[in-house]
Amino acid sequence: MNLSAQTFWIAIGFAGQALFSARFLIQWIASERARKSVVPKLFWYFSIAGGATLFAYAVWRQDPVFMVGQGFGLIVYIRNLLLIRRERDSQSQDEKARDLGPPDPPTQH
Repeated sequence: MNLSAQTFWIAIGFAGQALFSARFLIQWIASERARKSVVPKLFWYFSIAGGATLFAYAVWRQDPVFMVGQGFGLIVYIRNLLLIRRERDSQSQDEKARDLGPPDPPTQH
């Protein structure tokens, strides 16, 4: 079977669109389970995977509008994951500090 470059890249484009669209299904399921609107971390990973794949497809198509849109989105998705990591690390440090017990009272001279 001989795939043309065009067929290959169209398949990549559809795969990227599938990944990108799946993030909404992930968010919907997570929200239904929580009985409130939530955005799970997996949403951002699927956003990056779909966005990067669609960005590659846009480069192949030489579509600057599509490239800018997907490129900016990738910055936002990565930034959200960095914020989530920072929050998790901060909570982890707070828990470690609590595990050490209360601080010693100040000494009076």
